[in-house]
Amino acid sequence: MSNRKTTEQERAHHAWDRVEEVDKKGDSVKQNYGSWARKLPAMIQTNGLAQTMAFLCAKGKDHHKLLYEHVSGWVLRADTQKKLLPLLLEEDSSSYRRRTTEAIAYSLWLRRFAEGKNWGSAQGAED
Repeated sequence: MSNRKTTEQERAHHAWDRVEEVDKKGDSVKQNYGSWARKLPAMIQTNGLAQTMAFLCAKGKDHHKLLYEHVSGWVLRADTQKKLLPLLLEEDSSSYRRRTTEAIAYSLWLRRFAEGKNWGSAQGAED
């Protein structure tokens, strides 16, 4: 029997560790993180990965920064010396689609775990 983890298990583990880090923050950060984590997969699907990441950077509040860092950390796990936004703007469409698919799959785990912690609401979040 192999101890090798599937990619889905690795995604879940990484997302769980990030959500546990957020759990040490204040209630406002946790609630807003949860609200935005609920929206994140749909935002990436609708607007695109680069546009969604640029939006999170532009907003600049703690919960936005955390989501950006968490998604970037997973998507760039093999490219630790690079920054996500410049990389996305330089990539060919095939690589961009792969990273987008990975970001959506990862953000689904962030959403599940934030919902499990009962952070945020389905109605909306602070900017």
